[in-house]
Amino acid sequence: MTRSDKKRRPPSFHAPTPSFRHRRSPAPSVSKAIVVYAKAPIEGYVKTRLCPPLTGDEAASLHGSLVMDLLECCQVVKGCDRILAGAPTGQHPFFKAMETRFQVKLWEQSGEDLGARMAKTFQDGLRSAYQALVIVGTDIPGISPQLLTQAVSVLQNHDVVLGPTLDGGYYLIGLRKPVPELFQHIPWSTSQVCALTEQKVKALGLSLARLPTLRDIDTIEDVQAFIQELKRPGSTPISQRTKNVFMELEKRLKARA
Repeated sequence: MTRSDKKRRPPSFHAPTPSFRHRRSPAPSVSKAIVVYAKAPIEGYVKTRLCPPLTGDEAASLHGSLVMDLLECCQVVKGCDRILAGAPTGQHPFFKAMETRFQVKLWEQSGEDLGARMAKTFQDGLRSAYQALVIVGTDIPGISPQLLTQAVSVLQNHDVVLGPTLDGGYYLIGLRKPVPELFQHIPWSTSQVCALTEQKVKALGLSLARLPTLRDIDTIEDVQAFIQELKRPGSTPISQRTKNVFMELEKRLKARA
C-alpha cells in the first residue's frame, strides 16, 4: 500500500461492538446441537495466510462477516441448540455480542490443538447434554441452512457425518457418541485431514455420511476464486453484507496490483 493509499484508506469494515451484561446460557432444550467453531475477528490473529496482500484488518473483517453468516444459517435449522465455541476465549466482546444477537450459547474451546479441542467438545456435549452434535467451521461461504439441516438429519442413521473441503480438510464433522480416536495423530492444516479421518471411521467400523465438498477461504487464491464465483449466474447465495466485503476486497486488491 502506498502513502497516498493510506491517506485515502476507506473506513474499517468493523462495526462498533456494543457492550452486553453477562447472561447465563440456558440449559439444553433439545437433544441435538450445532457448535460453531470460531476465532474472534482480531487483527493479526485470524486469516493470517491472507496477509499480505490483505491487511490484518481486512482479513479480520472478512472472517467476522463469515461468522455472522454461519450463525444466521444456524438460526434457520429447526430442533437444534445453537452453540458458539470461541477462541481465544468465548467471553470475547465479539462473541458476547453474537450471544445476544443470535441467541446462542457460548462455550470455550480447550485443548493443545484443533483435534484435542474438538474431541473435548464432543466428549463434554455428548456425555452431558446431547444425543447428536455437529461441529462446523466458519470460513465456508457455501454453507446453507439446508446443508446444516442435512448434517443433523443424517446422524439419525449414521455414526459420523463429514463435510469435505476442496483442499483436503473438512468444514464439518458430526457424531452421535464421542470417538476420540478420530482426532488423534491427524496432521491438521494439511491436505490429508479428511482422507485420514475417513480411514479411521472405516477402521473403527463406523457408518459415514458425506456432505457436498465445498471451498474454504484460507488463501488469497481462495478469495479470488470465490469472487469470480459470485459473478456467475446462480452463484452461491451469501448475505449482502459478506458479498459487499468480497467486492470491496476485489477493488482494493486491484488498486494495489
